[in-house]
This record gives sequence, structure tokens and C-alpha cells, in this order.
Amino acid sequence: MENGSSCPLPSCPDRYGTLPSCAGLSVPYVPFQQEGSQKYSQSDALSNGTLFPGLNLPFRLKVEGSTVPAGPLAELQALEFVVAELGMYLDTHPSDQEVFDLFQKYVAMEKSARETYQAKFGPLTQSASANGESYQWLKEPWPWNYAQNEVK
Repeated sequence: MENGSSCPLPSCPDRYGTLPSCAGLSVPYVPFQQEGSQKYSQSDALSNGTLFPGLNLPFRLKVEGSTVPAGPLAELQALEFVVAELGMYLDTHPSDQEVFDLFQKYVAMEKSARETYQAKFGPLTQSASANGESYQWLKEPWPWNYAQNEVK
């Protein structure tokens, strides 16, 4: 256990991360993320609060995947979440070409989903209302009203 972790293997799998042998006992520590880490599916990532199983720190009140709402807004939020997760990973692993390719794919998917959503339901942000023929920001219904089935 050269690396100071509880992993009995010389090269630890994702769920263990790595811990330097000089890490203090009373200092909070987040393990280094491994290159080529496993990734959750989109819905599992949203449910677990991370795209990477190796960084999954389950919390007592986490939302189970089956209770995550469905629909166009939830799908857009899931895509935004994955883009943010991949971006944070790339901040520390900028040379990981496989993840960068995945990042580009999800950015394109998020852009397309946002455009489709806004064309159907209206702007999601005040600045997006500048793209229309007239100012539509205060026009109801609001995006969250669709998810609550308040729009007939």
C-alpha cells in the first residue's frame, strides 16, 4: 500500500483513487482522478452527482435515477450537467483526447437541445430573449411550469 490508500493493489481501480503517502491524517482529501476513468450513463451521472464513478461520494439524501423528472427541460439539464463535468475533468486532464472528443459531442448535443427547447417553449435566460422578433422574457408560461403540467 505504497500510495497510502486502502486499495491492496499496486494500481488502484477508479473507486479508490490515489492518496499520496505524505497526506496528513486530519486534512480533508479528494483522490486524484485517474486518466481513462469509467463514466456513468447520462441519467446515472445526474442521479449520482458526478459523471465519474471514481468520484462518487454517496450522500444520504441523494436522488435516485428513477425519480429524476423526464421531459425536454430535464434532458437539457442532464446535458448541461455532463458538459460541466467533462469540462471540469478537462481542466485537470487537458491532454485526454478521448474525453475532449466526448466533450465536443455533448456540447453540440446541448446546443441543439437548447435551441430546440427555446424554439418550442421560449427563452431560458433573459439574454436569450434578444434572439427573437420581440421581447419574450416575461411571457408565461415559465420553463418550470411545463414540468409541473401546469400548461394546458
